[in-house]
Amino acid sequence: MVCVIFNTGANLGPKKMFEILTHDILPVFSVMVLGFVMGRRKFVSHAEAATLNRIAFLILQPALIFPLVNSVDLSEFYFDAIALYAIGQAIVFVLALAVGVFILKCELTEAWLLAMATVFVNSLLYIWPISSLIYGNDGNLPITAIVVWDATFTFAFFIITTDLLVNKGQSAIQSLARLLKNPVLIAIFLGLCTNVFGIIAPEPILVASKFAGAGAAPLTLFALGVILSGHQMFPTKKMTVIALIKLCLLPIVVALLLQLGNRPLIWNELLLLNAAGPSGAMAFALAMLYKVRTDTIAPVIIWTSILTLVLLAWLA
Repeated sequence: MVCVIFNTGANLGPKKMFEILTHDILPVFSVMVLGFVMGRRKFVSHAEAATLNRIAFLILQPALIFPLVNSVDLSEFYFDAIALYAIGQAIVFVLALAVGVFILKCELTEAWLLAMATVFVNSLLYIWPISSLIYGNDGNLPITAIVVWDATFTFAFFIITTDLLVNKGQSAIQSLARLLKNPVLIAIFLGLCTNVFGIIAPEPILVASKFAGAGAAPLTLFALGVILSGHQMFPTKKMTVIALIKLCLLPIVVALLLQLGNRPLIWNELLLLNAAGPSGAMAFALAMLYKVRTDTIAPVIIWTSILTLVLLAWLA
């Protein structure tokens, strides 16, 4: 159903699809596979992967997010498309959260992050690098727009709410003080403020940020692969339900919503491409950071990554 709504990729021949799969998608996916192999061979331990994940989350991701948000031209965005995508995320998140709490009987924080995994696509660390390789920076604006949306508002929402859920016994002042020191939230805030006021960061800061930020995606994916190597990969009921919501419901809801309004077709096509992507590694990163169980979140990410390999090549 989703694939025929915009006819995305319908004109791609098997040769072109295979080239996109082998040249653009699999090289990114291979970093996660490398981590999985290194973990299975005990070359990298769970504790070391947790440290890598913490470094990527608190140091490298802010460096990746800041220059992206600081320098992007917001005037070129079709905000109606972003709003429709966001509405689709909200609808699917509420449904997934209800399923997690009332049907799968998950603890609230786990259910919260599982629901996040159904709507927070791995756009920054997976779809964006892939689409940049395919379309170049100039043709990749719709994905950049969703990356900015997810990296600022959506990600900030889940950082704040997860922190409050995990530390719900603490006072509002303690929670606020802790959140104000979060490097990711600081990078998001500074990026938005400087963008709105037309302040372009000095070139040395942008160079340093881009240099450090380039390691965020491979390091997070590698750490995820290591952690996954210690989990049972056979699909469980909980994992299957969450993966199906991500793989089927989010693309369908987004595709239907994008029928509203008029905009360049490439925006509909690339937003659908993003919605069809795998679950974001950020749900896993938050679970690791806040010590929430990862035995379902991690396999959901790996299975959705595997199952979307050919679909992404077709849609791209």
